[in-house]
Amino acid sequence: MSLLSLENVTVRFGGRTALDGVDLEVAEHERVCVLGPSGSGKSTLLRVVAGLQRVDAGRVLLSGADQSGVPVHRREVGLMFQDHQLFPQRDVAGNVAFGLRMRGTARGGIQERVAELLDLVGLPGAQRRAVAALSGGEQQRVALARALAPRPRLLMLDEPLGQLDRSLRERLVVELRDLFGRLGTTVLAVTHDQGEAFALADRVVVMRDGRIAQSGTPLEVWQRPASAFVARFLGFRNVVAASVAGTRAATPWGKVPVPDDSEQGERTLLVRPAGVRLVAPADGLPCTVTGRTFRGDHVAVLLRPEDGPVLEAACALRDAPASGARVGVAFDAEHVVLLDGDARDR
Repeated sequence: MSLLSLENVTVRFGGRTALDGVDLEVAEHERVCVLGPSGSGKSTLLRVVAGLQRVDAGRVLLSGADQSGVPVHRREVGLMFQDHQLFPQRDVAGNVAFGLRMRGTARGGIQERVAELLDLVGLPGAQRRAVAALSGGEQQRVALARALAPRPRLLMLDEPLGQLDRSLRERLVVELRDLFGRLGTTVLAVTHDQGEAFALADRVVVMRDGRIAQSGTPLEVWQRPASAFVARFLGFRNVVAASVAGTRAATPWGKVPVPDDSEQGERTLLVRPAGVRLVAPADGLPCTVTGRTFRGDHVAVLLRPEDGPVLEAACALRDAPASGARVGVAFDAEHVVLLDGDARDR
């Protein structure tokens, strides 16, 4: 049995539908990250599970029990917000202990649990520190400890690292994954940051306009986006309409090889940047380099063909051509994905 089940959940705000018949299950000990652009419904979904937002239709079940009418404080879920929402008048211990006091935990048990959690999140001995004196990363850890203190059945994170700088986010997301793995915590998180979601989650759920556009492991979603919308949301730009015949597809870039056994006919085609191979101008599609972006372990190179939309290629640092250079482009079938839906779908 799933720990969390959403069945045909619908939420409307006036004439706008925030959640449109959403079905979602989260297994015990699973870490699920919900991705989507602003307005896709991901934060509304968390609020529904927490009991902060009523549904217009559908059900929310925890361990098989319908949560209709169950108040927030009795759902045994933890919720951590982007801005942490720590109590400035309380010290670190007072913040972490808040949920334990609300549950009537004995004083000795509270002190022991607070010390345990602060050690767990990397802030041993910080009980008497003032919240205002903490760095952003330390405040994030205190908020996490507070959410974990009552031992919730389900921990929900709403853009938990959104206010931190990139280097700190990248370090903390690894620490969070390790921590949740050791604790066996069931996690439902929402974020707009693909890297954060892919690093933290066992399963990624991409939302669009209140519906689930795709659900799968990070590797499945990355390797095989379900639609042009998902591909573009993940940052892929080489998406065009194509007509597949045999092992070739007619595209605005000319003939592009496709994997064996590809579905035939009118399709939408994605070429991952790794599949855009630079060759001599006479040996491929002639292009001009119009831009370069350093991405850490590679350079993203923007290419303007004489005809057709701009292409993005991924090049090793030492091989990246200069802006203005003339190159040829060849395509590798192993990095070509045929998608559902219209190539214009954004």
